[in-house]
Order: sequence, then C-alpha cells, then structure tokens
Amino acid sequence: MVFNLQVFVSSFVYAAVGIAVFIIAFKVAEKILPFNLVKELSEDDNVAVGIVMGAVIIGLAIIIASAIHG
Repeated sequence: MVFNLQVFVSSFVYAAVGIAVFIIAFKVAEKILPFNLVKELSEDDNVAVGIVMGAVIIGLAIIIASAIHG
C-alpha cells in the first residue's frame, strides 16, 4: 500500500472542519437553550438532554459526510 500525502492531508482537514462544526454547534446550542447544557449533562445526568445532543451530533455528522462525498 502506497502512502499518499494528499489523502492524509485532506482527511486531516475534513476531520478538523468536522470537529470545528461540532464545537460551534454545541456553543450555539448552549446559547439557544433556556438551561445550562453542561450542568444538565454532567451534574444532573439528564438522559433526555444527552439523547437530544446525540441526535444533533449524528445529524451534523450525516450533513458533513454528505458534503465531503459530494
């Protein structure tokens, strides 16, 4: 198997862009929601909020994957 630097770099760039989008989405959700998202997830162990945020992450992952594959 031949190591292709262009494939490695493009994979790294797509991963970085995807992580940045996830961080931005989390920050936007923190601003929009009427409660403290971090407190609900970490301290109160709110399963419903965890499921909703998981659905948001999966939705964004599908959108990012579609954008990458064209």
